[in-house]
Amino acid sequence: MMVTIRLMRRGGMVEPFYDVVVIYSRRSVGGSLEQVGFFNPVARGGSEELRLDLARIDHWVARGAQPSERVAQLLKGYRKTQAAAA
Repeated sequence: MMVTIRLMRRGGMVEPFYDVVVIYSRRSVGGSLEQVGFFNPVARGGSEELRLDLARIDHWVARGAQPSERVAQLLKGYRKTQAAAA
């Protein structure tokens, strides 16, 4: 089966919150294999907007998982910020 790394929506109507999950690509809802991070597009104040477990994402990508377009964009930006912070 094909495995995908994608966003899974959580939170309410006004405050969306997304988990970054590894899931079988044919499943539409639930049944994620692993949660590898989160994305909060409406983060305010000192709250964190994005957190990803790069080691686990690299593990899944090495085994054939494909990130969605949006997750690939988030991953690229997150890697840049982590490299700048180091």
